[in-house]
Amino acid sequence: MKKLLCPSMMCADYDALKDCVLKLDTTDIDIYHCDVMDGIFVPNITMGLMDIKTIRKYTNKLIDVHLMIENPSNKIEWFIEAGADIIYIHPEAERYVVKTLATIKDKGKMAGIAINPDTSIESVHEMLNLCDYVLVMSVNPGFTGQKFIDFIKDKILQLIEIKKEKDFKIIIDGGGCKELIEEFKDLDVDGFVLGNKALFHKPQSYHDSINELRSI
Repeated sequence: MKKLLCPSMMCADYDALKDCVLKLDTTDIDIYHCDVMDGIFVPNITMGLMDIKTIRKYTNKLIDVHLMIENPSNKIEWFIEAGADIIYIHPEAERYVVKTLATIKDKGKMAGIAINPDTSIESVHEMLNLCDYVLVMSVNPGFTGQKFIDFIKDKILQLIEIKKEKDFKIIIDGGGCKELIEEFKDLDVDGFVLGNKALFHKPQSYHDSINELRSI
């Protein structure tokens, strides 16, 4: 099964975001992954609406928006208008999660939840009925460059079993590198978010990096 490769655009060169997107767009990537943080739900502030609009302007590929913000239901329309195709929310940040997921889908977009390392699968099981994607956080959200948390593999295996009865894709976010992809390549995981370890700020080109990952 071909895996989805999703560049984490918070790692991009913001001095030349347009050029970064144009270069990535010539490679065999699948989804632009955009982390939006409000400094409240997580202790950092990253991408904003104008960044997403810029990416949308220069690509026809899918864009996902990972909302690490409080009360995301109040801002869903903003990100749809900015060009998002997939919108992830965190269950802890939203009072009526199922309602918000349904709203995203009613507006013709794909809905997903992001599962933190300290969030149990049991606590989100019902929500999976409305998910097109599930983003498994294998690091604590908020910052790049963290190490993969080993016990997250058990959580991924639980989701793989549930996936046999439900229709969603599993994306691993955090610690993304060649070794991680090698470990999960034969499991029913659908894709990986690619950060600095796998793609950005490396001496080789985006094209060569993606080809190397595709060869695994």
